[in-house]
Amino acid sequence: MLGNCCIILNPAAKGERARKLVSRVRAKLPEAELKLTHRPAHAQILARQAVDEGFTTIVAAGGDGTINEVVNGIAGSSSALGVLPVGTMNVFATELGIPDNVDAALQIIRRGRTRAIDLAHANDRFFVQLAGVGFDAQIVENTDLQFKKNFGPLSYVVTAGHLLSQKPPELHIELGSGETMEGSFVLVGNGRHYGGPFVFFPSASLYDGALDVCLFKKVSYVDVFRYLHAVLTGAHTKLPDVSYFTTRSLRVSSEATVPVEVDGELHGQVPVHFSVEPRVLRVVVP
Repeated sequence: MLGNCCIILNPAAKGERARKLVSRVRAKLPEAELKLTHRPAHAQILARQAVDEGFTTIVAAGGDGTINEVVNGIAGSSSALGVLPVGTMNVFATELGIPDNVDAALQIIRRGRTRAIDLAHANDRFFVQLAGVGFDAQIVENTDLQFKKNFGPLSYVVTAGHLLSQKPPELHIELGSGETMEGSFVLVGNGRHYGGPFVFFPSASLYDGALDVCLFKKVSYVDVFRYLHAVLTGAHTKLPDVSYFTTRSLRVSSEATVPVEVDGELHGQVPVHFSVEPRVLRVVVP
């Protein structure tokens, strides 16, 4: 059952519908304390305060970016993470099987069933779903915030089209075993999904104590469309210019300045060291 609950809500997650969303949440879960974010990184601060105040369940109400901030606020505590998927991108909710229907998601939160999942790191930043180095991080870096609010996921497609005309970076990957690889674009998955319903990491699990990695050797118009078609058919891991593997840790570096994203939000540049802690974060699940 649901314990002492705090909901951290990003009002920008639904734009002009924020006021109605707040009223709905208060009506459906009146016993929960509601904290609203007012600026970037505010959700992490509010989550840490909620931990200090003794809340046993802390709900991230927003998209994957809000979830990431809340996770970084509660990591290392005994508080459980709840998810209310009302943002632009809700990949982690898809991974958990949480519907985007507000009432249904709130009912899952009210039941309070939890399960411990793996928690991944990118240097000093925690993430729960995915991270990327290269092409997808460049898309996040170059997509205007207002454009994203107006057009949602389509904004990323437009930005990707512009980036594909540029020369991709050369990435150097070193595994914990000492093995090295080269490529243009790296995706690191804690879960199976990336970009919504797309399964980029078919063997991934939030509970296996490992990270799944897709290393793409090329990035051009032809290559990206070829990769996407293969993803839709589940054949991308078999392509000769894609390396797919699992590992407990890896390091990605480059001689170029290359951005890193975690759970869809920018987090610095390479070099970046990825690792995972098995089953240390409690999450409210269906």
